[in-house]
Amino acid sequence: MTKTFDIITDTCSGMPPEFYEEHGVAVLPLGYTLDGVTYGGADGGSMPIRDFYQKLREGADCHTFQVTAEQVRPCIEKSFREGRDVLAVVFSSALSGTASSFSVAATSLVESYPGRKALVLDSMGGSMGEGLLIEYLLKKAEEGASLDETYAYGEKLKRHIQHLFTVDDLEFLKKGGRISPAVAVVGKLLKIKPLLHATPKGTLGPIAKIVGRKRALEALADEAKRRAELEEDDPIFIAHGDCEEDALRMQELLRERFGQDRRILINYVDPVMGTHGGPGILAVFFRGKLRE
Repeated sequence: MTKTFDIITDTCSGMPPEFYEEHGVAVLPLGYTLDGVTYGGADGGSMPIRDFYQKLREGADCHTFQVTAEQVRPCIEKSFREGRDVLAVVFSSALSGTASSFSVAATSLVESYPGRKALVLDSMGGSMGEGLLIEYLLKKAEEGASLDETYAYGEKLKRHIQHLFTVDDLEFLKKGGRISPAVAVVGKLLKIKPLLHATPKGTLGPIAKIVGRKRALEALADEAKRRAELEEDDPIFIAHGDCEEDALRMQELLRERFGQDRRILINYVDPVMGTHGGPGILAVFFRGKLRE
């Protein structure tokens, strides 16, 4: 059955391009400025993802920016003109103003198109955790659920989408203000690899401090096992910051814990999320218990 409304999102949802194309999901680009050159956004170009991470490793100065309401308006209006309502699934409002931009655009357009509806669902997450939520919502919509039913389902489900991750270099968390310079220095000296998660409020919070990358990967897989509540067909997503070997190792660890037949999708962390996590960020996303 074909869904009865359109779903739109932002590039922080982190899924492969073919996913969006297959399901007819429109994607609005967040952007970043790397050494003074703008990429993404309304007018920026693009950079191969591996080149982006290499630039970060070389010390490039990178700043990110959100989607604006002016960028969002044409996308929603296109659906409205075609007589279709819209569900927007967006990056956590606790980490970005993108959700606000979607809401402003939706509110203004609804006034101009009586009878049309646009709902904005704050994913309370990002990267492929946001993408995983979209996958579940698409399945619900393609089964014939209405816009309101799908939105209500998403509001409940998003609190069960677990986001677990670790980083390889604390410098990027320091730059983003997530940890203090002193903590970054001590952590680097002791080779500490923090285990973090998305909190119930959609912010980032610590779980544990692990010494060494190998142990951090094992701890990440163990924490996933502890928090997961998976049905037979539920997938697990892995996102990485140009550390494919570690992502494949994580896939092995997860298959050991969840079965060899479990569908596991691996993709890069998008540049906006990658700016703050840095090269070597590794994240795991899945349906689990209510976020702690």
